[in-house]
Amino acid sequence: MDGKYERAARRLIAHLGEVLQADLAVELWTGEVLPLGREARTDLRLRIAGPEVITRLVRRRSFAALIESLAEGGLTIEGGTLLDLAERRGSMNTKGLFKRLDKLEMARQLWPFLLRRAARPATAGHAYAGPVRDKVAAGRDDKALVQFHYDLSNAFYALFLDETMVYSCAYWPRPETTLHEAQVAKLDMICRKLRLQPGERFLDIGCGWGALVCHAVQHYGVTAHGVTLAQEQFDFARARIARLGLEDRVTIELKDYRHLEGTYDKIASIGMFEHVALADHDRYFAQMHKLLRPRGLYLHHAITRPAKRDMKRLKTRPEFTAMTQYIFPGGQLGTVGDTAISLERHGFEVHDVEAWREHYARTLRAWTENLHAAREAAAREVGEAKTRIYLAYLAGCALAFERSGLAIFQTLSSRRARGPSGLPPTREDLYRG
Repeated sequence: MDGKYERAARRLIAHLGEVLQADLAVELWTGEVLPLGREARTDLRLRIAGPEVITRLVRRRSFAALIESLAEGGLTIEGGTLLDLAERRGSMNTKGLFKRLDKLEMARQLWPFLLRRAARPATAGHAYAGPVRDKVAAGRDDKALVQFHYDLSNAFYALFLDETMVYSCAYWPRPETTLHEAQVAKLDMICRKLRLQPGERFLDIGCGWGALVCHAVQHYGVTAHGVTLAQEQFDFARARIARLGLEDRVTIELKDYRHLEGTYDKIASIGMFEHVALADHDRYFAQMHKLLRPRGLYLHHAITRPAKRDMKRLKTRPEFTAMTQYIFPGGQLGTVGDTAISLERHGFEVHDVEAWREHYARTLRAWTENLHAAREAAAREVGEAKTRIYLAYLAGCALAFERSGLAIFQTLSSRRARGPSGLPPTREDLYRG
């Protein structure tokens, strides 16, 4: 019976190769390697584990089906990562692809797969299973959404992050900068933009594993407080603070930012805002204003989506939908314009907006390379399916930032007050060295 599927797959791939002329190959479940172009190399291959994989993809025709096939190992990239596959994509002749395909030939070869029965993959359970409400007032549980991602395993994250355990865009001042150097440079840039001074009270919203609060205390003499909703991050941060002997100057709480009280001189929100529902943005910025003293500085570091000419027709791409199902449940992105408008509407004065898109592309490439190199250890820690999902997620995000499908900005603002802002007339001190 399998013979007809092999024959159909060969003919299908031969036709695709004739049209695409790609510099890569497809490996069938039999071990047979079929080039996707006349001069294609076979060192980089997309392996199909069985005919049921094609059946599932043809029947469901969704990005979720593709993710599930990657997760369960039905589709694997042999000889590299999605980043390597993307580099070879430049050789593909994809212009007008659909028109150039022989629809009758495609239908004829896909028909046997369409008739075949295919069970739902076991890895479908890796998607977030709980409800995702559109705002807290409607029952949105941000803690459960955050913990789905961040409480996976500290040991797992340590396999691809650097020694600081910073899980947000690094800052790469020079081509030869290492990932660790870039993350330390990012921490210092945040502190410099906030112009932290000894004795000031500093708040880190979504403090992660505690790197920023510790850096700010050690190098700028502030008293720092951090909040997170992730239990494993909280435990790690507490242990880190104790190990560094900073308990008298750094405190961490497992707490929702909405429940914070007090007044702070400076506030940073680094890579946390993406978890806030669009419908809760007003509440978020109102809380930042409440927590910050007059003329205090707030640094907002967040991923954004590009604005469109007609924002009412702005569509969510299937890739992002899949990411919110398997990686960041409840994740939503606004535009940089939304950020600036929201800040001004809630009593802030915007001073600087800096794009870090290419910094994040390089950061994500480094994480992808690290995880790919440590994929066997990662599989032992969280399982093969989760490891494959994260490899696809990190590489896919790297490509999205490289191609400007996603953006990221650092926006510095102050709580508005009459008179001078207190900032220097230029920003040259921020980029010293």
